[in-house]
Amino acid sequence: MQVILLERIARLGQMGDTVKVRDGYARNFLLPQGKALRANKANLERFENERAQLEARNLERKSEAEAVASKLDGEALVMIRSAGETGQLYGSVSTRDIAEGLTAGGFSVGRGQVELRTPIKTIGLHSVVIQLHPEVEVGVSVNVARSEDEATRQAAGEDLTAPEQDVFEFEEDDEEGEGEGEEADATEEAVSEEEA
Repeated sequence: MQVILLERIARLGQMGDTVKVRDGYARNFLLPQGKALRANKANLERFENERAQLEARNLERKSEAEAVASKLDGEALVMIRSAGETGQLYGSVSTRDIAEGLTAGGFSVGRGQVELRTPIKTIGLHSVVIQLHPEVEVGVSVNVARSEDEATRQAAGEDLTAPEQDVFEFEEDDEEGEGEGEEADATEEAVSEEEA
């Protein structure tokens, strides 16, 4: 299906471009959300008449998104989750969790704006991209830990996913070492006497 884009869409094109997309993508996403119009004469004329208004609205949204991005840039979000000894989470941290955490922190972010390729399933520091506008992206750090104390240690740079190694201190006692050597010598002498 041919559509006229009403805003910039990643991997498709800029505002005003006429592009060919799959019918389901157009019917289920682009058209209902007002991101595109079907490409026909009437809609092309309508777009040309409203182009100045659309560009002004897009510029206004972009400037608002940039203002939010300047506040949100480098924000650290702490997520407390249950995890095993190896650092594997019993659940996962999804886009909804990140959006709710940022909203609780005073930012207006929807889960559709959080770009997460796969859910976070391990403890540690993870960088996540937030798409505030088609032309404005910002990165946030998600600190997934078992407790607030672990989150603080991870933020300081400590790796909590590495297995802890027990440190054994061996005390060498000269008297025990000599006794064991004498017993071994006595055993060897007894064996050699039996053989003879």
